[in-house]
Amino acid sequence: MLYGIRLEYFLILATLMFFVGIYGFLTRRNLITMLMSVELILNAVNIQFVAFNRYLFPDKLEGHFFSLIVVAVAAAEAAVAIAIIINIYRHFTSINVEDVDEMKY
Repeated sequence: MLYGIRLEYFLILATLMFFVGIYGFLTRRNLITMLMSVELILNAVNIQFVAFNRYLFPDKLEGHFFSLIVVAVAAAEAAVAIAIIINIYRHFTSINVEDVDEMKY
């Protein structure tokens, strides 16, 4: 047990975060909110990595290292996505998905 918190609570939290991220990604049409939904999904995966590592292998740190890798990938993904969104906004003056019909100039 991790200071009195059971594994099921971590799994419920991560599952709720994951499905809220999926719902936000599928229903929102704003590129920024879609990016935030993807980040929410990645954070849910991080919670599961750390929780399973703590409960299954308490003396090892593989889950923590995987979480650090996911954080690094998420940071790179966010930087590239924001650069693309800024470029789309300069070209189309909107960041709604329906307004973006082509990616070439």
